[in-house]
Amino acid sequence: MENYKPDPVFESLGREKGAPFYDPVTAAAFPEHHVLYRNQRWAEKVGLGGLTEAEWIAHFGRFEPLPDNLSAPVAIRYHGHQFRTYNPDIGDGRGFLFAQLRDDRNRLLDLGTKGSGKTPYSRFGDGRLTLKGGVREVLATEMLEALGVYTSKTFSLIETGEQLYREDEPSPTRSAVMVRLSHSHVRFGAFQRLAYEKNDEAIAALVDYCIAQFYPALNSKSGEARVAAFFGKVVQHTAQLVAQWMAAGFVHGVLNTDNMNVTGESFDYGPWRFAPVADPSFTAAYFDQTGLYAFGRQAEAGAWNLAQLGGALSLLASADALNEALQSFSGAYEEAMAEAFFHRLGIERKGEGDFAFVANFLKWMTETGAPYEQVFFDWFCGSASEERAAKSPVAELYGQDKFSEIRSALTAATPEKPERLAHEYFNAPKPCTMLIDEVEAIWAPIAEKDDWSIFEKKLEAIAAMREAHDFAASRFSP
Repeated sequence: MENYKPDPVFESLGREKGAPFYDPVTAAAFPEHHVLYRNQRWAEKVGLGGLTEAEWIAHFGRFEPLPDNLSAPVAIRYHGHQFRTYNPDIGDGRGFLFAQLRDDRNRLLDLGTKGSGKTPYSRFGDGRLTLKGGVREVLATEMLEALGVYTSKTFSLIETGEQLYREDEPSPTRSAVMVRLSHSHVRFGAFQRLAYEKNDEAIAALVDYCIAQFYPALNSKSGEARVAAFFGKVVQHTAQLVAQWMAAGFVHGVLNTDNMNVTGESFDYGPWRFAPVADPSFTAAYFDQTGLYAFGRQAEAGAWNLAQLGGALSLLASADALNEALQSFSGAYEEAMAEAFFHRLGIERKGEGDFAFVANFLKWMTETGAPYEQVFFDWFCGSASEERAAKSPVAELYGQDKFSEIRSALTAATPEKPERLAHEYFNAPKPCTMLIDEVEAIWAPIAEKDDWSIFEKKLEAIAAMREAHDFAASRFSP
């Protein structure tokens, strides 16, 4: 563990009066430990790549503390609006913060769990995770990272040998414990809980923590200006995240305030889906019957959730100062949409008119029902892909009059790193996709005969996609 750099700073917030941020908890004891997924790429970045399998299981299956790290796991306290109804009875109910450490770029990262047992906030749940849920989260995070989305990383998935019963899965079903790597576990709901308790001192302490760890450029500010500037950063980063989801054709599914955090990082994947086409009404969750979190309403959801965070911060800053920051969301979102779509298309921005191009591009995709990922694949690097696009399975769409204005803009744009097209990934007729039917086809052989070959093959395809696009080293890298 030569490059391992522990930094358990969240523990310094403490649990004394005035700082009720978390509760120490104990991990569940599992009957078995079978490592099914190990993110070696990111393990290397945080100095844990050299762990043996036995050490990996000890830390990420039995949750023995990492050296010089948190002395015990902590379940973070928070409330939240769930489908816009306030719920004061939630918190880390089947997960906890296990460790904090620095990566190879000296950025603070959290190792958090899912399915690690009951906590004071489990309510009637068993604190467990189904293996299918863990597999789905691996697929979501790997795919989103490959598409340039600022997302948590699935770090470890270990099968635990228990049988679980769920209403939305054939039961009994297999169980697992997962570890995710992310830049923050500070959710909007953490501030909401403290506001609910009218604990302005604790809110101020949490703001100070977030600024110190994530937005240190704001350290020179004080008082109301400091809080408003922090909120403004969260507004900006949330706008960027939603724009990246849109460019990826991704629907998170459950955009409650407890599922959004202060770094603007995507995390906690339940009923997610990738949209096959640009359908604004497309939803991911079967229980989202009103389409509250549909593909085309994700920006609205982000803005609404930000307003709730602003309400919690109003104990420290005036409504005028916070509203000014909140009003910047629309402009930040338009700018982020232009940035995300041009980046996904592999072309350089012009500046003026960029958002209008994106709006026109999405309008064409919606009206024609063009397959979402195929279009980005066909036109990656604009003019450099014109011959490739002519051989596409949907080339007929590109010959229609409706596409002429978009084609002109694409071919006139300067490609970003056109040498990426030489990668073998772009020699295939179709892109790597992650539609719901594919997810179910990956899971079926695992459930029926413990056959992981399709899962492994898909991860290889995603890795090729990631290497070809080279988004991991881009401006979107966390």
